[in-house]
Amino acid sequence: MRAASWENVDMGMTGTGNYFEDFKVGDVYEHQRGRTVTNFDNYAITHMSLNTAQAHFDRDYSTRAMGGRFRERIVVGPCTIALVVGMTSQDMSENAFMDIGYTAIRLPNPVFAGDTLYAKSEVLEVRDDDKRPDAGVLRYRFTGINSDGKIVAEGERTVLVKKRTVWTVVDGNAELAQQAGSKS
Repeated sequence: MRAASWENVDMGMTGTGNYFEDFKVGDVYEHQRGRTVTNFDNYAITHMSLNTAQAHFDRDYSTRAMGGRFRERIVVGPCTIALVVGMTSQDMSENAFMDIGYTAIRLPNPVFAGDTLYAKSEVLEVRDDDKRPDAGVLRYRFTGINSDGKIVAEGERTVLVKKRTVWTVVDGNAELAQQAGSKS
């Protein structure tokens, strides 16, 4: 059971409901899957990125650092961001071509192995793309919280998302293509 409770939240979408036309500014999604962070998650990102900050891989050092403020090794920030953004992907970017950018990233509270994270997203901008008539730009704010309800990650992600009116035919979903055509 989730410790967090967000008011006025839409249930997460899956599958066919995440083309460009489905997003509206102000929509909020509580993503359905949580994710428990493991030591492996932390070690993999820490070591692959050659991060030498001992607080991410040396438990003894981490628990003594800053006067013993931390109970365990601190999960490296890019790992936390990757997990939170990954949890948003099924709803927000399953039909995306590419990431355009990430901004306003904050990690206000530490994450430790064993913490379970949850995510929600709010649509901030939906606009046509000048270069791609078959896609549009979606910008959303993501928020990651732990099971204690503390925000552990937040930021904005901008992605280029397929338009249903073009891509349902290409993607081989004739039923959706027919529905999109009847809405035009």
